[in-house]
Amino acid sequence: MTLQYAGYFLLAIFLLFILLKIFVFPLKIIFTLLVNAVLGVVLLYVVNFVGAYFNFFIGINIWTALISGFFGIPGVIFLIIFKLFL
Repeated sequence: MTLQYAGYFLLAIFLLFILLKIFVFPLKIIFTLLVNAVLGVVLLYVVNFVGAYFNFFIGINIWTALISGFFGIPGVIFLIIFKLFL
């Protein structure tokens, strides 16, 4: 009887391990995107702070935050170039 319970215990540990592997990977992606978005918005604030001396600003909205958050520094450079030429 105890051998049967040990088998159930091992099966439960194995299933818990599989479930953790399935759910941890998407959480890592979500956490990385969230951190990048916050850093992108901070970088946009820095650009706006420095750009205030040159009468230059980039509006901070959902689209600029997503672009700067998803692409990081190249995204902010893209937004600056986009603002300068359009």
